[in-house]
Amino acid sequence: MRYLGAHIWLIAGLAVFCTMSSGCSSPEEKMPPLETVPFVDLNRYTGIWYEIARYPNSFQEGCVGSRATYSLQADGRIAVLNECYDRSFDGRIRSARGMARIIDKSSNAKLEVSFFWPLFGDYWIIDLGKEYEYAAIGHPKRKYLWILSRSPQMQVSLLDGILTRLKEKHYDTSRLIMTPQK
Repeated sequence: MRYLGAHIWLIAGLAVFCTMSSGCSSPEEKMPPLETVPFVDLNRYTGIWYEIARYPNSFQEGCVGSRATYSLQADGRIAVLNECYDRSFDGRIRSARGMARIIDKSSNAKLEVSFFWPLFGDYWIIDLGKEYEYAAIGHPKRKYLWILSRSPQMQVSLLDGILTRLKEKHYDTSRLIMTPQK
């Protein structure tokens, strides 16, 4: 018991030390700030996007054939409809409706999305095709990542270019899981 108590105090001391010094900062704190694309034309951005790959997350557990539909609203917000098949293409369709608001109106590249008001999550457009044929969506602390396409399949050379740019933005692309699409 005495041995266990000493370990608890050691762990507590390390926690205090880490809090008061920069020696135990998280990997995100050592990275440069995440940059978004310079500008997004929201009229061109709206429509259907197919998920090509994503970081694993709890709210998409078991999703295949994932896609998102964005619709610009009269008040400037964006209606969001996320859909996927549950576990297989024969599974039921799961859907979630939400709303996005633009946070950086000079670029339209930083948004917040809510599926459960008043909770919002960061949605930053960090890579975007010239013809709006693909997009990469990130989170300022690099907790989330999605690669989207206007079509259910993406050419390998295009995906390789996106992955290279994501690595330059300090994303661990080995964490990506490919999304099965029909």
